[in-house]
Amino acid sequence: MDSEETITDETENASVAVVNSATEVAELVAPEKIAEVEEEIIVQEKYEKGLEKTRKTFSERLNELFANFRSVDEDFFEELEETLIGADVGFDTAIKITEALRKEVKLKNAKKPAAIQNTIIEKMVDLYEAEGVDENNALNIQPEGLTVMLFVGVNGVGKTTSIGKLAHEFKQDGKKVLLAAADTFRAGAIDQLVVWGERAGVEVVRGNAGGDPAAVVFDAVERAKTENADILLVDTAGRLQNKVNLMKELEKIKRVIQREIPDAPHEVLLVVDATTGQNAMSQAKQFKETTDVTGLVLSKLDGTAKGGIVLAIRNELHLPVKLVGLGEGIDDLEPFDANDFAVGLFKGLLKMEE
Repeated sequence: MDSEETITDETENASVAVVNSATEVAELVAPEKIAEVEEEIIVQEKYEKGLEKTRKTFSERLNELFANFRSVDEDFFEELEETLIGADVGFDTAIKITEALRKEVKLKNAKKPAAIQNTIIEKMVDLYEAEGVDENNALNIQPEGLTVMLFVGVNGVGKTTSIGKLAHEFKQDGKKVLLAAADTFRAGAIDQLVVWGERAGVEVVRGNAGGDPAAVVFDAVERAKTENADILLVDTAGRLQNKVNLMKELEKIKRVIQREIPDAPHEVLLVVDATTGQNAMSQAKQFKETTDVTGLVLSKLDGTAKGGIVLAIRNELHLPVKLVGLGEGIDDLEPFDANDFAVGLFKGLLKMEE
């Protein structure tokens, strides 16, 4: 056998060895693990894209702040407070971050803009994580039997849309889902939910426009139990949150549910529109005072530069954000993930320090 044949044989053997090792690796990595990693990447990209406007605006605000100041003095800290408040991180949060930065700058004797900007972001992340230590962002899905979720919030915040998207997610997971059209007061609300039900491929229990919302919910619970449904999502009226009769109506609906299922509703999700910034905060405060809200759905996060509102909600209301709307598609309602949010909000903003 000449040297050329020997080389060819060795090359073929090496190729076979490579193929075998690749096959072995593929066999070792379970297909579901690969799918999980791919799904994580897709979700992270959604967060990054959804928070693009907020990230850009925050970056511009910081650049403007550093362009106006040559030294880190008291005027700088006051301007920083205004910048953070303008970014909708909330008044209390802005004060906490500025105070923490004062101490850090003094401790490190930091003077260069890059070092100070990085410290601002670090303090925001630290505060954000500290407030969420005991927070549960997961939806309270019952391992057995029916899970009932009540959706509350003022008109126009994306409540019905969020319900439709979540119904789609549950249906994709193989769950039996029912929707209850208990917003009987707003013209077109029932029809809007029916359209979303059709898109998601789930049935809607409905009554007449102007009818008793509690009666619709009673029918929906009875049907869900009869049909062994896994999930019942209830749309409710969204008239202004300061009208006492609306809150009484919500309490009545809860009583009707609890007569049939004592530990329900398992979630009372307040839907707020991220594009309204501090208005979303005031709505959340008032609903929290009058209703047993268990978590928030932050809709339209992709359409706003006010994503900092998540920091304010977490720091000032201590309510977990459970779902976020990151686009207009039926697949664009995602479970809230603190790490994905932090990366999406601050990616690219950390500066190289000399």
